[in-house]
Amino acid sequence: MGLQLPPLSLYIHIPWCIQKCPYCDFNSHAVKQGIPEQEYIAHLLADLDQDLKLVAGRTVSSIFIGGGTPSVFSANGIGQILQGVKQRLACSTDMEVTMEANPGTVEAERFAGYVAAGVTRFSIGVQSFQAAQLSALGRIHDCDEAIRAAQLAKVLPLQSFNLDLMHGLPQQDIAGALADLSQAIALAPPHLSWYQLTIEPNTAFASRPPVLPADDTLWDIQQQGLALLQQHGYQQYEISAYAKPGHQCQHNLNYWRYGDYLGIGCGAHGKITLPGRNTILRTVKIKHPKGYMDISRGYVDSKEQVLAEDRPFEFFMNRFRLLEACPQADFTAYTGLPVSSIQGAIDTAVRQQLLQSTEQHWQITDKGARYLNDLLTLFID
Repeated sequence: MGLQLPPLSLYIHIPWCIQKCPYCDFNSHAVKQGIPEQEYIAHLLADLDQDLKLVAGRTVSSIFIGGGTPSVFSANGIGQILQGVKQRLACSTDMEVTMEANPGTVEAERFAGYVAAGVTRFSIGVQSFQAAQLSALGRIHDCDEAIRAAQLAKVLPLQSFNLDLMHGLPQQDIAGALADLSQAIALAPPHLSWYQLTIEPNTAFASRPPVLPADDTLWDIQQQGLALLQQHGYQQYEISAYAKPGHQCQHNLNYWRYGDYLGIGCGAHGKITLPGRNTILRTVKIKHPKGYMDISRGYVDSKEQVLAEDRPFEFFMNRFRLLEACPQADFTAYTGLPVSSIQGAIDTAVRQQLLQSTEQHWQITDKGARYLNDLLTLFID
């Protein structure tokens, strides 16, 4: 049973931030002595050149420029990157191009330039509208700047935009969390990412943990917040993603549907299907900017094949983030494995009411979404 090609996306990583946030475990580096924008762009495109052989003849359906804070780059720099990509890869006519942006004043003023450069969707990292919380999270913008960035995004010729918001913040109560969410909803973004703060290893918060809300409070925040979002027309389509109809993030949907993606830039991850070799390849690029831009080393830090026995867990770890029904045919097409190879795990999940199964689809239940780790454990070989 051979592999089939899923849709293809491109992830571009820009690793610099004005300052490192204490909760952040992404590959980001605080600006100290300026940003080597032109040098890094040249390396990004050289990195892409080295990967082209992996995706020959394929079309890119979405691009995501993440970080770090990509909006520390100039609009001209972002335009150079996108132009370089389009010179090297076939791109769909309706390609979504998302860029993460900081709502600080300087970045907001550049928004129109980024749109002219080819960006079709912004993901704006608001996190909170409350001054004390923004300070605790190490954010460099204030509430007014966040509101202004959202208002500016609304009047630009974009396909969509997203506000990124956290809950479960240090010493946050239900009223505070819902006030943040209400403010975000009032700005009427077509898409909201609303997710719980978690303490990740190797972060400032991990070494100096803040006091977070109790589990009961977190559960109440989630339930009341979900009701508020639904009341205002937002549909939950992923664990922490809510959108008005037609405004789901197409790039992230491709990740969660076990699609393919090239990853270029510092520490960028890629997943590429090679049907002729019956191989799924995962790549990771060199993490630190200095090492990445050392041309004597190349760009790849590691490259490995996804073993057949690991593919079911990988597939469902992504697919069950989504609340939509999962076509059984996708499992076979994108893992190269028959459904019979996982039937025992499926039957157990159905018996435990974590999953519903029909002839053609699997549907995660509310219980399955709440106990996702228990569900996924069933697919570990």
